[in-house]
Amino acid sequence: MLQHTKTFWTISCSQLCGNCLGMAPSCSNMTAHQKISIDDFDIGRPLGKGKFGNVYLARVKKLQAIVALKVLFKSQMEKEGVEHQLRREIEIQAHLKHPNILRFYNYFHDRKRVFLVLEYAPRGEMYKELQRCGRFDDRRTATYMEEISDALMYCHEKKVIHRDIKPENLLLGYRGELKIADFGWSVHAPSLRRRTMCGTLDYLPPEMIEGHTHSEKVDLWCIGVLCYECLVGNPPFETASHSETYKRIMKVDLKFPKIVSDGARDLISKLLRHNPIDRLPLQNVIDHPWVRTNSHRLLPPTCPVKKS
Repeated sequence: MLQHTKTFWTISCSQLCGNCLGMAPSCSNMTAHQKISIDDFDIGRPLGKGKFGNVYLARVKKLQAIVALKVLFKSQMEKEGVEHQLRREIEIQAHLKHPNILRFYNYFHDRKRVFLVLEYAPRGEMYKELQRCGRFDDRRTATYMEEISDALMYCHEKKVIHRDIKPENLLLGYRGELKIADFGWSVHAPSLRRRTMCGTLDYLPPEMIEGHTHSEKVDLWCIGVLCYECLVGNPPFETASHSETYKRIMKVDLKFPKIVSDGARDLISKLLRHNPIDRLPLQNVIDHPWVRTNSHRLLPPTCPVKKS
């Protein structure tokens, strides 16, 4: 049984490096060394519900900054044995700072709950947006592909594999920009090679189904599946049964409807390769002619460097 002590739920400031609180400009004044509690927030409407708790819109009282507050119940996580998964999510996401990765600002806990202070993504889940639209056009999908490829290159440089890229784990920011969220299945692997089974069935690459050692190239497979789902409205290997889905994945049984352009087909086909070594590298995804032609990525504004 996993430890249920107060110590388990505490992550030291040195582990968070004190840099996780870059909360928009106004939130950078709150540091990981400051003790915060639920009393420091005005709680607003619920943004979403999950198996272990809920997410609320919230405002940091002293800073008047808007954040998302994820409230998780310790008893539920202990019951399912996912405490270590949460701890890993906090430790990994706290060190990541990229315009297309949801920012982790801080965390605190009381006797029953763990609270994660996160960046607020006003346009919500990509999954719900995809359900609403049915599918996305080339321009929107190519933009997402450039954004997610750039974010994953950043993660891989830091030896972080996400392993669970899917629309449910992607949020949309104020300008509609993609934000990778939910690092619960991610791992910081200095060798960039792992063997555990995780992720979502429709997005699982062949090497994970077979139980082979896998690397950061699992994320390449996932964005290939994502690109297809964005353009078509459903994952490429989806069937009525798990066993048939497994078979289609193992055979890379890829079928394109007529609505998918030749350029998109070329990109997806180069990502969904059975052998991880053969998958198109992330920089090549960004440089792919279909992405270059259709992407309209907007980078966040930067402050000019002051001359001394």
